[in-house]
Amino acid sequence: MPINLVYVFEIIGTFVFAVSGVSTAASKRFDIVGVSIIAFVTAIGGGTLRDVMIGVQPVSWMLDQNYIYTIFAAVGLSFFFLPYLLKLRRTLFIFDTIGLGLFAIIGLEKALAAGLTPVVAIMMGTVSAVFGGVLRDILSNSIPLIFGGRLYASICVVGGIVYLLLIEMEIPKYTTMIATVFFIIILRSLSVKFKWSLPQIK
Repeated sequence: MPINLVYVFEIIGTFVFAVSGVSTAASKRFDIVGVSIIAFVTAIGGGTLRDVMIGVQPVSWMLDQNYIYTIFAAVGLSFFFLPYLLKLRRTLFIFDTIGLGLFAIIGLEKALAAGLTPVVAIMMGTVSAVFGGVLRDILSNSIPLIFGGRLYASICVVGGIVYLLLIEMEIPKYTTMIATVFFIIILRSLSVKFKWSLPQIK
């Protein structure tokens, strides 16, 4: 039976976004309930909004408990390694960036599978990638990264365009998915290192 790479990506993305939620909530000194809620909404927020917008009902995580088990595992492991996570200033960035790349392509691919146009599919990929982080930051009383002046959502759009171009070049889909995820991760890392940003309205 061939591996469903979209599903694998979604499980991995759910895990890393949950860890980023735990890292944020723990740094704000939330209790175990608060940390679990932040982890949950970070992990499934973007995918839930995407599924609702493209008409998938019930949403994916309600039909497959592996998503919930993955979040519980992420919370448990994060608490076990919490002292190490909080000492690493780049922990949140690393996990958030990995989740960004994974969910941007997952959302795009699911939208294409639903018969939506490429432009709408790129939008759905972006929603999948950024909305969970927006909920995480709002609930933890932080300015969402999408509004922080650095490249964030726009990287998902660029990654989506690259993905569609590679598909048009008839490069195997799984190769295209993996390459585009790494492209988004690298581009996000470079944008932070060199402080790239879009023009601001003053």
